[in-house]
Formats: sequence, structure tokens, C-alpha cells
Amino acid sequence: MGNQDWTEGRLLQDKTIVVTGCSSGIGWETAKLVKALGGDVIGVDINRTDDHVDELYIADLSDRMAIKALVNALPSGIDGIANVAGLPPTAPADKVLKVNLVGLKFFTQAMIGRLNDGASIVNLASLAGFGWEESIPAIKASEALTFEDVEDFITTHKVGNDGGRSYFFSKEAVIAWTMQNRWTWRDRGIRMNAVSPAAVDTPILKDFLDTLGPRGAEGIRLTERPGRAEDIAPVVAFLLSDMTHWIRGTNIPVDGGMASHFLTQRHQL
Repeated sequence: MGNQDWTEGRLLQDKTIVVTGCSSGIGWETAKLVKALGGDVIGVDINRTDDHVDELYIADLSDRMAIKALVNALPSGIDGIANVAGLPPTAPADKVLKVNLVGLKFFTQAMIGRLNDGASIVNLASLAGFGWEESIPAIKASEALTFEDVEDFITTHKVGNDGGRSYFFSKEAVIAWTMQNRWTWRDRGIRMNAVSPAAVDTPILKDFLDTLGPRGAEGIRLTERPGRAEDIAPVVAFLLSDMTHWIRGTNIPVDGGMASHFLTQRHQL
């Protein structure tokens, strides 16, 4: 199963896809798969890479002015955005919220005018966002959150780095934002969905395990191994394809069964 050749069909033939976080991990694997499926990749990252990108734009997605300059430099005629760039829970809380939430939303909204009709937006959320319903007040308060207000928001809503809370909240809010925008651009056929992995064997896996401690190790034990980037990228690519026009505002767990495990425990099934 892990060696399946996804390139037998040209699922993304002639599509131009922006992949943020393309230099490593899931972003790198997504860019590789988009190329293999016939697409062109415009990569965005804070680090340089020549792998699987037709064009690369270096940008700090925690910085509003850097994102504005990036959007101004990017071409029109984009068929999809894979918002994969993100910081782990060990990064400073303000940076986590700026990159994982505020920057992701600001970049996406600024790019709508550069997207083709029928384009697809895929946000990389996380199993860490499971249970977002318990954070509704903070999620609603974050809807208009700006880069300049992040530090005050962290203090007011207690979403600092204790237990990786900044990371968990960023993913909760991204899932909610994805659902809220299920129909926002449907007059142009533009759709938005999210993908939620559990622990994935990427360069930041250690950061997650350091934050989660025994809970993270137990999750890997239950799923028998951590996820791999190549487990996640095919779902991102599928959502970017023309086969998924009727999937809107959905969060798809790609987590080895952990979301189902949590739900069955919660409801005593």
C-alpha cells in the first residue's frame, strides 16, 4: 500500500498549485506529488529549496508586509493553494499564531483575486484541532485577529505555550475557519477544505513529542507508527483535483484512526 504509484493518472494535469512550506515535510511531499500528477508548483517557504518547484518565493508568513509583497509578486491563474506551512508547538506562541492562523488567513484572502474559477484551497490542520467546539469563544474572538494584536490575544485568551496551547488553538481555529468558508466563494466555484494529520514523521516530530510527552507516545503506539508525509500528501492532492468540487468546508482526518478513536471513547462505543 505504501508503495502505490499515484502518478498512474494525471490528476493535476496543467494545474498551477501554490504550496507553502514546500522545503520540508508534508509541503515537500505535496510539491513532489503535484509535479508527478502533472501540475506546476509555485513554492513558498522561508527556506530555499530547488526540489519539485517550478518557481520558489522566499517569504516569512509571520509578517504582514512580507505576505503582501509575496501576493503582489505571485502570478494570476492559480488553480489551487496548499496551505502547509506551519510552526510546531515549541516555537514562540506569537509566531505560532501568526504563521499557523493569522498569516494563513491573510495570505489566502489576499490570493482570492489571483485564483482561477474552480480553484481549490486546502488548509493543513491537525488532530490537535480535535475538539475545536470547546474553544468557540476564543475562535470567534480570533476571526478579525491581526498580526499586531496577537500578543494581547494570547494573554486575554490564554493561548500561550503552556502544553502547546498556541499550536492546538491555531489548528482549532483553522478547522473552524475552513467550515465557515464552505460557500464564501462558490459563485466562482472556489472551495476550501482542511486535512488533519496526527503525529507525522517530519523534521518537527520531536517538537510535538517533546510537547505532548506520554500522550504523544501513546498515540503513536495506538496507530502502530507515526504518519508519513506520503500518507498525507495524496489526500491534499485529491482535494486539489477536479474530482472534489462537491467537497466543501470539510476537515478530513488522515491520522491512522485517532479521530475515530477519540470519538468512540467520548461516546462509549
